[in-house]
Amino acid sequence: MTAGRGPDACIDAVGSEAHGTSIDAWYDVIKNKLMLETDRVHVLRQVIHCCRKGGRVSIPGVYGGLVDKIPIGAAFGKGLQIKMGQTHVHRYLSRLFGYIREGEIDPSCIITHRLPLAQAADAYRTFCDKADGCVKVVLQP
Repeated sequence: MTAGRGPDACIDAVGSEAHGTSIDAWYDVIKNKLMLETDRVHVLRQVIHCCRKGGRVSIPGVYGGLVDKIPIGAAFGKGLQIKMGQTHVHRYLSRLFGYIREGEIDPSCIITHRLPLAQAADAYRTFCDKADGCVKVVLQP
């Protein structure tokens, strides 16, 4: 597909569940349990290794803490452009709400839980732990 050169651009959508099964993925699990690392970055490592020389790596979302074993030398050697950060939600919010109101976008496929605002702390815990198949929670006043 890429004639062996790798993709032009790769995305690590932080927050999307992607669990590797290689040695480095187990390394992340163990470090996470020991509180030595707070995020699992298996996908980011794979993205850096797979992207072509001179390619682009995009990391939308939040790595909220410590990470380890990022192949920065490989990224440097390939001359990768790395862009990361949170999405500027406020810039797009009114337009997105318009799409939802008009029926052009239906977010219901990712809303797994609807709870009253009074249960916000429990809702966050459920979301954070990915308990009960939780993807997104809508809090209702």
